[in-house]
Amino acid sequence: MKGITAYGVYLPYYRLKRKTIFKAMAWFNPGTAGLAKGEKAVANFDEDSLTMAVAAGMDCFADIDRSQITSLALASTTLPYAERGNGSIAAGALNLAKSVRASDFTGCLKAGTTALISALNSADSDNTLVCASDCRLSKAGGAQEQMIGDGAAALVVGNKNIIANLIGHYSTSYDFADHRRLNSDKYIRSWEERWMREAGYIKMIPEVINAVLSNAGINIADINKVIFPPLNIREHKGMVKKLGLAKEQVQDHFLGSVGHTGTALPIIMLAAALDQATPGDKILVVSMGSGCDAILFEITPEITKLKNRNKLQKNLDYKTELENYAQYLSFKGMLDKEIGIRGEEVSPTSVSLQWREQNAILSLSGARCKACGTPQYPKETVCINPDCVAIDQMEDYPFFDKTGRLFTYTADHLAFTENPPGLYGIVDFDGGGRFWFDITDCSLDDLKVGQPVQMTFRRRYLDEVRGIVGYFWKAMPFKS
Repeated sequence: MKGITAYGVYLPYYRLKRKTIFKAMAWFNPGTAGLAKGEKAVANFDEDSLTMAVAAGMDCFADIDRSQITSLALASTTLPYAERGNGSIAAGALNLAKSVRASDFTGCLKAGTTALISALNSADSDNTLVCASDCRLSKAGGAQEQMIGDGAAALVVGNKNIIANLIGHYSTSYDFADHRRLNSDKYIRSWEERWMREAGYIKMIPEVINAVLSNAGINIADINKVIFPPLNIREHKGMVKKLGLAKEQVQDHFLGSVGHTGTALPIIMLAAALDQATPGDKILVVSMGSGCDAILFEITPEITKLKNRNKLQKNLDYKTELENYAQYLSFKGMLDKEIGIRGEEVSPTSVSLQWREQNAILSLSGARCKACGTPQYPKETVCINPDCVAIDQMEDYPFFDKTGRLFTYTADHLAFTENPPGLYGIVDFDGGGRFWFDITDCSLDDLKVGQPVQMTFRRRYLDEVRGIVGYFWKAMPFKS
């Protein structure tokens, strides 16, 4: 029997208060006043669903070696490529083995739990990394803009050192078009809220819950945490009452602090439950989107051996306020700005060169001299150590998981960036190696010479004319 062996969470650095949205758009839609409470997580301009999925996947590797991962399932409704293996890009950034099977799950908001069920049902002994991430867009001034947030979570599924055993699962599939988006659509579309509630929400969620519990011979009163997505805060409370749940059985949905993170939300809520779970606890996870998935787990004593069980709170605490609504629109690509001639120019990407240098780009792989042990980036034929200069004695050496320190840094107010000023710095890696990087998720005042930094996988540019997203690594202040 398979189960969960590790988990990870990623929430972006920026938070946008809903009252900021309302102040900017109240002239257009004063009816959203009741939603203008709390805040939501907002991806930085250099983030998308793929980079967030990579960050969540990285968070798993404190408890499982990446070499044990044999397959990757990436779930999202907002994958950057409609025709290109997004999972393959993520696998490269996660520095997984070339033999890893990578797959994309998409199309509806239960894609994350569907990927999880697929991994749990796999008959082999593989360890599957399941990453769920979303970065959805809604039109300015609507209710969905207030509710949607960005985020990602990841789970490792295997049959050894299981922290949460699978008891059972049950799924339904309906062509219920509560949310939809064509390939040509930039923003999600939704139908009338009352119809979504009465025809779908209050019927479909109890249906799968009753079915999975009946199959397992378990009463809902015996479940320690019940996880299900909110249509909104009011309807979530209504569902709690309909299901007859006690207050302590209900897992926080984080609408007030993060927002609805799409395919990632049930997995983020599960991660929050795992942070607090004790052996013997039973957790029920439900998702909804073109039907529902329900998955029932039981916590094992192995959970006490995890190195870090404060994953969600750590992400909730590492944040700063995005105070400007226009900046939010700019980050989301919803605001046309005068960016100047240099900002408009995007150098053509050589796909063949990108392929040849894939290790250097995706997994920030340099080299270490086998003769003297000196690391260097990028990889060269000759050792950079003047006391060695060995030739053809290099072995691959990844830097993406190494901590570094800022040797020097600067701010650039002239070159175009979506979040000026542009910050750049030279990083000296612990154990050796030096390179210059863009710096993200901080302000100039946050930086100082010698401070620890870590690497983060980011979107470097978007070439819409040629249909290419360029990814690379940036430096960010170390998240303790």
